[in-house]
Amino acid sequence: QVQLVESGGGLVQPGGSLRVSCAASGSSFSLGVMGWYRQAPGKERELVASITSDLRTNYAASVKGRFTISRDNAKNTVYLQMNSLKPEDTAVYYCKAALMYGDYVGDYWGRGAQVTVSS
Repeated sequence: QVQLVESGGGLVQPGGSLRVSCAASGSSFSLGVMGWYRQAPGKERELVASITSDLRTNYAASVKGRFTISRDNAKNTVYLQMNSLKPEDTAVYYCKAALMYGDYVGDYWGRGAQVTVSS
């Protein structure tokens, strides 16, 4: 079994910083592109950032210059460093990974981490 587990969410003041992490646990799997999505209450889930296995990155325009996605393949972990946070960044942040596990190939999602930006 493979799991994606997010951590590092919480409450932060506007202008502050937060780093969320997503670690894949299990064995006998490979990870392709990984990304972060977010969803505010009552709104659609949107892509925040993604990173390929060869470290190419992609960012939503709303976060570019403020957020940085990175990954540590040795730890099977992807990170999202969030700086200059705004109230509109408040959402549940979900980790997504392309997973190769035996004959299975597909997308795998974490359960989400709440990020609240408020004074």
